[in-house]
Amino acid sequence: MKKRINFLIILLVVLIIIAGILLGMKITSNKSNGNTINSIISLGTDEGIEKEEENKINIYNGNDRPIAVMIDNHSGARPQAGLNDAYVVYEIIVEGGETRLMPIFKGKDLEKIGPVRSSRHYFLDYALENDAIYVHFGWSPQAESDISKYKVNNINGISESSTNFWRVKDKKSPHNAVTSTKNILTMATSKGYRTKSNEKSVFNYKKEEVNLEEGKTANHIEIPYSQANKIVYEYNEETKKYERYENNKKQTDWDTKETISTKNIIITFAENYTLQDTENKGRQGLKNIGDKKGYYITNGKMIEIICSKEARTKKTVYKDLLGNEIEVNDGNTFVQICPIDAEVVIE
Repeated sequence: MKKRINFLIILLVVLIIIAGILLGMKITSNKSNGNTINSIISLGTDEGIEKEEENKINIYNGNDRPIAVMIDNHSGARPQAGLNDAYVVYEIIVEGGETRLMPIFKGKDLEKIGPVRSSRHYFLDYALENDAIYVHFGWSPQAESDISKYKVNNINGISESSTNFWRVKDKKSPHNAVTSTKNILTMATSKGYRTKSNEKSVFNYKKEEVNLEEGKTANHIEIPYSQANKIVYEYNEETKKYERYENNKKQTDWDTKETISTKNIIITFAENYTLQDTENKGRQGLKNIGDKKGYYITNGKMIEIICSKEARTKKTVYKDLLGNEIEVNDGNTFVQICPIDAEVVIE
């Protein structure tokens, strides 16, 4: 028994020595070859980083917290500043058959955004689902109540200094209040709001081009919000974007004069109704919770979709008719939330 133990010990020692010799030879070989192992590891890491960069979504990346701004869409407010810089713009009807816009920015440095206008409570749903700081200039009674109820990180321009929000001279009040992203972030920091966010996007972006091969043609889109307000998009095959018109006039940026355009359009239908608030100004409510019919439009094609929102603070999920979450092109998106009876034309 003792001899057997001694034999096993000797065998183990021999194996350790052999392993040591082989390891030494491998190290020597690696040194003579310019440290091949480290080179391979380094190359793999670099390729991994490059691949990650290649797959990164351009329209939505980084950890800057989104900023949602209420934008006036009255005829006296157009053209507006900043719409082309938003990753998403929501448009919803308000009182008088007009609409209001809410662009949401991420990681942008913009010297002028506006004209900034007052809050309507149903826009909060989309600021919340994007984890955005919410910027407005005044509010309706319902919006004021809901901002408090949902503890929305908001900035009300009426309560801020004329340095952070200022009125320009080339438009008339109340359509001339503007601000900047730098000012917004300064105000947000002073209020103790988070300015960073790791929330995922509402949209299921894809780096590879989404072409909707089975979709129907969608080169011309008409969206009538009311008799006084009709939005039209025309597809530009060269840019692969949709150019925006309002009441038969092409929309451009206030300062850059660039055409307002978008890569993606999402249309959804939701019932609106007149609120009986204390000011009795015909302000609207919106029944946007649940499953709503809609369309996803990109690259000259359209598919029918279902827009599902479980609660005001929950993200909207956009699905095809088979129940699969749709893939959205890496580019900006206009979300058109229309009256339930809007006679939308897509051709």
